[in-house]
Amino acid sequence: MKVLLAVLKQIHKPALCTGNPRCLSSGATSGLLPLRDEAPMVGSSPELVQKLGSQVEVRTDFITEEEEAAFLRELDPGLKKKRYEFDHWDDAIHGYRETERLRWGTACEEILNRVRSTAFPEGSQLLGPVHVIDLDKTGYIKPHIDSVKFCGSTIAGLSLLSDSIMRLVKEDTPSEWLDLLLSRRSLYILRDQARYKFTHEILKNEESVFNGQRVPRQRRISVICRNLPG
Repeated sequence: MKVLLAVLKQIHKPALCTGNPRCLSSGATSGLLPLRDEAPMVGSSPELVQKLGSQVEVRTDFITEEEEAAFLRELDPGLKKKRYEFDHWDDAIHGYRETERLRWGTACEEILNRVRSTAFPEGSQLLGPVHVIDLDKTGYIKPHIDSVKFCGSTIAGLSLLSDSIMRLVKEDTPSEWLDLLLSRRSLYILRDQARYKFTHEILKNEESVFNGQRVPRQRRISVICRNLPG
């Protein structure tokens, strides 16, 4: 049974490549970034980066290797019982396994409380279950905008096991884009216009390029918290 139910139903629209220099072929560049020395955000213009600076955050090394391992100990036994799926119910995700968890062990709950206090204003009403997406190395998340009916103004996600690239493209102006370097063990936060005026996606491994350099993608687990509409 698929876990992502109608309560998280999303509206999906393609991010066009017109005027977008980030739309590079897989053979366009080579080499591996020194990821933790690289600014985690690039965009179509300095003005856009500055404008969205308060609505988009990437915090590198938000968790330690030991904390990442704690999540894997809790998640892997259940995830490995599932098969990777390649036909998501609303065609949003390709090559994925997913689950939701309401209860966590002490170590993971402490980390999630840190995520919540970092990403959400005090007193925010949060969506109870934490959403977990396990992307295969060949998997990807297509451009989409989450429904305002069921999700609030903020989403926050931990990236486990692999670096990846999240791309944001303005819904009505595809020449305006932002690429986020989500390094392993980082936390990303999207708020307000960055969440609802821009599509967001996780790039395929063969398209995973940041600031002109390849960022090879492996299996990636994201642990996602959302607030409720208010």
